[in-house]
Order: sequence, then structure tokens, then C-alpha cells
Amino acid sequence: MISSLTGRIADIEEDNLIVEIGGIGIQVFAPVTLIGESVAGDMVSLFTHLVVRETELSLYGFATKEDREYFNMMIGVSGIGPRLGLATLSTLNPNAIRRAVFNEQADVLSQVPGIGKKMAQRIVLHLHDKIKNVDGLEPMGGMDDADTEVLAALTSLGYSIVESQAAIQFIPKDSPEIVEERIRIALSYFSN
Repeated sequence: MISSLTGRIADIEEDNLIVEIGGIGIQVFAPVTLIGESVAGDMVSLFTHLVVRETELSLYGFATKEDREYFNMMIGVSGIGPRLGLATLSTLNPNAIRRAVFNEQADVLSQVPGIGKKMAQRIVLHLHDKIKNVDGLEPMGGMDDADTEVLAALTSLGYSIVESQAAIQFIPKDSPEIVEERIRIALSYFSN
């Protein structure tokens, strides 16, 4: 098993990095956040997971051990393969996944491309006992319909799910339930 690697980034592609180690270019699939931060020619150290299939070997790389741990948990869920596990970590960071599972918010996980409502519920059930409560992670109330619409509106404007959730938490509890007003308040969070 290849657990980690360090090398020079020879090339950056849409969903992977080519990391050169001793004259050999190794293709490493990575979350889009890591790919976006990468610069060709820079040195990189990645925590990796090797997936062995009949016809191919695929290497997946992550910036932190925690990212790799969450990837491994995700691909342990029935119906989640490495590409969908990677898409999850490209959309949500481990803290957002932990919070969604801890608060049983399958709707947050269903925002990941390729994960529907039933799959999101399966992820919550599968990971609920695997993800431990962390200090400072308080249960949040479930999102009501208005906040779900606010989340959808913010993500359609290009904000990440994590940013959108933070903006929703910024909305005062006594705010009106009018969706347009809640979106206006949530958008003011980003100007602070």
C-alpha cells in the first residue's frame, strides 16, 4: 500500500496531479480544492490511498491525514466508489461532513454531485457510529424549508456548502421566514 508520497508537481490536470518522483510521473487523483491550490513545479507531500481493480491501479491523494480518513470512510459506504468519495471531499471538508452526520442533515450531503437523497441518508446512517463528537461541535437544529431554499440559492450563486451554512447560521433566530429576506441577510454575512 502506498501511504504517502512526496515529489514535484510535473503537471496539473482537471481531476489529478502528475507528481514526479525519481523521474517517474505518478498520476494522483485529488479533490478539486487541492488541485486548485497546486502549482506546477512546486514540491508536494500527499497522504494517499491506492485503489486496486482488475484492470487498473488508481492513486488518490490528500493534503491531510484527516481528508484521507474521511475518504476511506466514504468509500466504505455501500454504493460509494472512489470517484464519488473524491467528489464529496471536493464539495465538503471533513468538518462539514462531520457536522452533517452528527446533526443527521442528509440534505447537506445530497448537495454533492452524484449523491441523491437516499444515498445521503445511507451515508448518515453508515457514518453515524464511525464519526465521534468533537469538542465545540454542537447539535444544530434541522434546517427548515426556508433555510433549505436559502442554502440552494447561495450554492447556486457559487458559494460552497460550508460557506452557505455559515451564512445561514448568521441569520438571527427572530428573522422573518420570508425566503428572499433570509437570502438578503445571509448575503450580508459575506460582506462582513
